[in-house]
Amino acid sequence: MIPTNPFLWLIHTVIWLYIYILIATAVLSWLVAFNVVNMRNDLVRSISYFLYQATEPALRPIRNFVPNLGGLDISFIVLMIGLMFLDQLVIWLYAKLVYGI
Repeated sequence: MIPTNPFLWLIHTVIWLYIYILIATAVLSWLVAFNVVNMRNDLVRSISYFLYQATEPALRPIRNFVPNLGGLDISFIVLMIGLMFLDQLVIWLYAKLVYGI
C-alpha cells in the first residue's frame, strides 16, 4: 500500500462528504415533491433544515449564474462537477509538487 499524505486524504474526504450531502439534499427534495415524506414530521424537517443550511450557501451563487431552465435546477450538478474537478486538481497539484510528474 502506498502511503498517502494525511492532508490530501482529509481534503479528498471532506470534498466527497459534501458531494454526498448534495446528493442527500436532491433526494430529499424529490421525496418531498412526490409526497413520499411529509415535511410536518419533526425528523424530516430537522434533516431538511440541516441539508438546506449546509448546501444553500454554495448553491445560491451558482443559481444566480446558471440560466433558468424552467423547473429544472442544475445547480447541484454544476456544484458536484466543480467539486470533483477540485478534488482531482488538488491530487494533480500534489503529485506535480511532490513527484514532479
